[in-house]
Amino acid sequence: MSLALRAGVSDGVTAPATATAHPRLLFGPAWPLTSLLALYPLWWALGLGVLIFPLMAVPMAWQLYRRHAQGLPVRLPPAFWIWLAFCAVTVVGFGVLDVDPAGTVSAEFGERITAPVYKLTQHLALTVLLVYAGNLSTAVLPQRRLVNLLGWLFAVTVAGGLLGTFAGHFEFTSPVELLLPDGVRGKGFVKSLVHPYAAQIMDLVGDPLPRPAAPWGYTNTWGNNFCLLVVWFVAAVFAYPSRPRTRVLAVGLLAVSVVPVVHSLNRGLWIGLGATAVFIAVRQALAGRLRALVALGVVLAGLAVALAVTPLGGVIERRLDNGKSNGVRMFLTERAVSGVAESPVLGFGSTRSTQGGRQSIAVGESAACERCGNFTVGGNGQLWQLLYAHGLAGTLTYFGFFGYALWRFRRDRSAIGLAASAAIAGSFLAALWYNSLVTPLAFTFLGYVVLWRNSRFQIAPSSVEPVGHNGHQRRN
Repeated sequence: MSLALRAGVSDGVTAPATATAHPRLLFGPAWPLTSLLALYPLWWALGLGVLIFPLMAVPMAWQLYRRHAQGLPVRLPPAFWIWLAFCAVTVVGFGVLDVDPAGTVSAEFGERITAPVYKLTQHLALTVLLVYAGNLSTAVLPQRRLVNLLGWLFAVTVAGGLLGTFAGHFEFTSPVELLLPDGVRGKGFVKSLVHPYAAQIMDLVGDPLPRPAAPWGYTNTWGNNFCLLVVWFVAAVFAYPSRPRTRVLAVGLLAVSVVPVVHSLNRGLWIGLGATAVFIAVRQALAGRLRALVALGVVLAGLAVALAVTPLGGVIERRLDNGKSNGVRMFLTERAVSGVAESPVLGFGSTRSTQGGRQSIAVGESAACERCGNFTVGGNGQLWQLLYAHGLAGTLTYFGFFGYALWRFRRDRSAIGLAASAAIAGSFLAALWYNSLVTPLAFTFLGYVVLWRNSRFQIAPSSVEPVGHNGHQRRN
C-alpha cells in the first residue's frame, strides 16, 4: 500500500464514513485542529501556550497515518520539497553549533543545543499541521469554519491586548508551571513558555509602560499575530452572510482594537497594517472592485480622524519621537550581515549572544552601564535570524516556499483567498522586525492551507464558499 505524494492535485477526497455534513466543532474528525484554535486561551491559561502545537501534532500525525493505512492518499502542498529542504538545512546546522563567530560569547555544543532542538520540534509540528489541515475535506472542516476559527483568534488577540493595556501587571502561575521543579521553572526560557502574563513592561517613551502580549507571550508576537489575523476576522464577518447585529459588533471590536494597537507602541505593527491595506487595495483595484476600495478609504479616513481627536494620536507621536530600540536593531542587523560573510551557506545553526552590547564589550549589564548586556544576534527579525542561523540556503528555501504559494495561487480572487495572500505577503514584511516561530508561522501555514484547499476543491474565483467533492458549490 503506497503513500500518494501528489502535491496540490484535486483529488475528490471524501469524508470518513463517521463524518456528518456539519460535524461538531470540537469533537468532530478535525478535533486536533479545531480544539487547538478554539481553545487556545485555555491552553495559554494552563501554561501550555505554544507547547500545544507539538502535543496536537501527535493526533494529527496519527490521523494521517490512519488515512494512509486505509488506502487514502495523503496529499502534500505544492512545492513541499522546498519546505523540506529548509528543514534539512536546520538539521545540518546542528553540525556547526560549536563554532564561535567573531564577537560572540563562547559556548560548547551542549550549551547551545536546547534552542535548536526546540525550534526543530516546533518546525516539524507545524509541518504536520500544514499537511494535516490541507488533507481535511470540506465536509470535515469547511473553509468557513477554518476562517471563523482564525477570526475568533483575532478577537482573542484584541481581548488580550485590552488586558495588557489596562492590567499590564496581571500574571499568574499556571498549572503546568506548578508541576515543574523550582530549578526548571525559574529558567527564563522555560518561564517564557509556561508563565502567562498580560504584557511586557518596557521603557520606550520615557516611562515604563505595559505593552500587550497576551496570549501570545511577547509584545512583538502579539503585533505580528494581530496583522496576520485581522484579515481573517474581516473575511469571516463581511465576506460571508452575517446578521446585521454581528457586523455591527464586529465594527465595534475593530474600533476598540485601535486602543491596544496604539498602546503597544509597536511600529512594526503599524507599518504592517498599512502595508496590508495597500496590498488589499492593489489587489481589489486590479480586480476592478472599486466599491471595496471606497469602503477601505472610508475606514482609513475614520481612523485618521479618531487618532487626531483622541489621546491615541499623542501616544503615536511620542513613540515616533523616541526610537530607543533603533540603535539595538541596527547593531544586531549589522552583526547578522557580518555573520553571513563568515558562513554564507549554512550559517551557524542557531543564534548567538554578543560579547556585550553596542556601547561596550562588557559581558552583562551593570549599574554603571545598563546597556552592556548581551544581545541575541538574529533576535530582531525572521530575516536576520534565517541569514545568521541558516545562511542563504535556509533563507532562500524558507521564503521560497511561501513566495511560490503567492505566485501559484495568484489567480485566487475569492475573499478568503485575498485574506490568505495578504497574510502571507505580510509575513515577508514582518520578517524585517518580527520572528515567526511559533504562532505567526502556524497562522501563515493556515493561510497557505486556505489557498491550497481553494485550489484543490475548485472554488470559483469570486466565491467565498467551499465546493463539494463533486465540484459543485456548497453552502456551509
